[in-house]
Amino acid sequence: MAPGFPVGLPRRVDSLCRAHRALRAPSPRRALHAPSPAPRARSGAAQIWLQRQRRDPFVQRAQELGLRCRSGFKLAHMDEQLGWLRPGRAVLDLGAAPGAWSQEAARRVNATGALPGAPRGFVLGLDLLPVEPLDGVSFLGGTDVRAADTETKVRALLPGGAAHLVLSDMAPRASGVRALDHEQSLALCGAALALALVILRPGGHFLCKFWDGASSEELRARLRAAFRDVRALKPPASRRDSAELYLAASGLRAPRRP
Repeated sequence: MAPGFPVGLPRRVDSLCRAHRALRAPSPRRALHAPSPAPRARSGAAQIWLQRQRRDPFVQRAQELGLRCRSGFKLAHMDEQLGWLRPGRAVLDLGAAPGAWSQEAARRVNATGALPGAPRGFVLGLDLLPVEPLDGVSFLGGTDVRAADTETKVRALLPGGAAHLVLSDMAPRASGVRALDHEQSLALCGAALALALVILRPGGHFLCKFWDGASSEELRARLRAAFRDVRALKPPASRRDSAELYLAASGLRAPRRP
């Protein structure tokens, strides 16, 4: 199922997508959640970056369909394999800004009620930044996934106080030191997992982005201990030269009784 969105959604181009979080960052803490901004326009690196964007078919298609960012295709491609995003399901999207994953999730779970006769789902997006309103999505801007009161805020908004799926596209701002960036991405996955374990319904699913490296197996082991099945995914929209991978963990195990 290719992504397709209702007429009237705000259009975004990918040249703005990466810069969105960094440009509006309220404090240095945002660096834990935001990708690197686009290079400055007059640098040689900027020209290379812009040329790549112009040649990228996912950037062009995102413009045509009105996606907020090309990353919406990543979620769409992965869900074609996973089949998790079904009408009626409740979804928590972590690191939601600028809203591309929430936009695609809302369409697939029927959060807008656009599918007659199908159950209506719910999407809650969470980010340190405020996020522009989106039809069918509730946003918790200015919220840190690691804050002590985040679980309470999320439960208050989710139907029944729980989610069928927790998605995390969070990433640290790249430092250029691959080992450091890898460890920071795993730390964000750990924070997302900690919230997922208390928010997910029994049998629920968890999807997180990380940058592959020496400690990746530790994250896989943590997921295998909590979920019945864990697999790594690299969707076609993820650039080949990127260390970016996704771990999909399905079937949250019931807590062990003492």
